[in-house]
Amino acid sequence: MKIQRFVVTPGNLKHLVLRDDVLPPPPPGEVQVAVKAVGLNFADVFALWGLYKAAPKTDFTPGLEYAGVIEKVGEGVMHFQAGDRVMGITRFGGYTTGINIDARYIVPVPQAWSLTTAAAYLVQTLTAYYGLFNLGDLQPGQTVLIHSIAGGVGLQALKIAKAKECFVVGTVGDAGKVDLAEANGCNRVIVRGKNFEQDLRSALAGRPLHLVFDTVGGRYFSIPFRMLAPMGRLIVVGASRYASVGNRPNVLHMLRHFLTRPKVDPQSLPEQNKGLFGFNLIYLYERIELMPPMLKDLESMHLTAPHVGHVFPFEQLREAILLFQSGKTKGKVVLEVTGN
Repeated sequence: MKIQRFVVTPGNLKHLVLRDDVLPPPPPGEVQVAVKAVGLNFADVFALWGLYKAAPKTDFTPGLEYAGVIEKVGEGVMHFQAGDRVMGITRFGGYTTGINIDARYIVPVPQAWSLTTAAAYLVQTLTAYYGLFNLGDLQPGQTVLIHSIAGGVGLQALKIAKAKECFVVGTVGDAGKVDLAEANGCNRVIVRGKNFEQDLRSALAGRPLHLVFDTVGGRYFSIPFRMLAPMGRLIVVGASRYASVGNRPNVLHMLRHFLTRPKVDPQSLPEQNKGLFGFNLIYLYERIELMPPMLKDLESMHLTAPHVGHVFPFEQLREAILLFQSGKTKGKVVLEVTGN
């Protein structure tokens, strides 16, 4: 199967090139997927910059999720066949028009969804689910703070929390994202700014803060952490404040944020009765047996389809990444593949 895939030498988006390649038949236990859509994730930006520890340090194909149509199945694969529409996750290698993948890492696409929609589901939804439940011990009716709530992960976390009848406070980077959060059921939306602490207290209106889902960091970590109720938990899944727009990371910008990063004394946690967790989805990739029960529980929640806010042709990956870096996106950014 002839394919095209993006390859990058980590460190600079200018090193990102589109190469022709040939995909061999899938080996036993794997399927060959003609990729039709690719989802972008925040981890991709840092992987491209060479700043994501789990990413290869030499030339590689980035990308964590995709959706497409099965071309061939390898020996021993019984539950999929050629022509099936599937969505999948991969430990990098997703920025491609074709992929061979272990059949355990793909799932069928709901009949009502397009492949573009499907490419926006797995990574962000599994991230939200694992953070909220496996680490956050989310309980029905709790009060939850979700940062970047109009982004891909944030919107899925919001839908999950609302499915459990939680009171959700969300934060956004600019006022233009408030309507989207409210339309998806967010009870209070805060535009992050200098009055954040007072805004958060007003939004809580005396309610205990049980769980924080943090994707930003800095003072937006420190202030909610101080305000957590006894036995409250803060889950760190990212730190978007380190991001900047450009081919290369802004070293001075990142250094300033690194030197001013919050610091937590672990010996104070027993006195505060608070919990702090962090994770990335690569851990879940290595524990694939966790995925089926998570997806089954998610199915029972009857969540609406993920929100795709921006679609680019596959060849315009660099332009898509630059927009993604800007913080101006709503929902998911997806690349669409044509002609394969």
